[in-house]
Amino acid sequence: MIHIRTHNSDIKNRLIEYAAQHPDECRQTDADNETGCMAFEIRKGRFSIRLTAPYSEERRETAFRYAGRTRPPLS
Repeated sequence: MIHIRTHNSDIKNRLIEYAAQHPDECRQTDADNETGCMAFEIRKGRFSIRLTAPYSEERRETAFRYAGRTRPPLS
């Protein structure tokens, strides 16, 4: 089992739903109502993190043209 602690609402909601559907694979172990942090145990191999590189300027331009929008100015 691996342990996950998160404040991210999307991840918390997904883990809560997954734990309800697959109680043998995942369970909530802690919740801190003051900070909003939740902790889960999930079977190793059932959780992954995907890191993606930021879009290049060329890729951003192409995406905005494809969507038919004008590119917002960079801040």
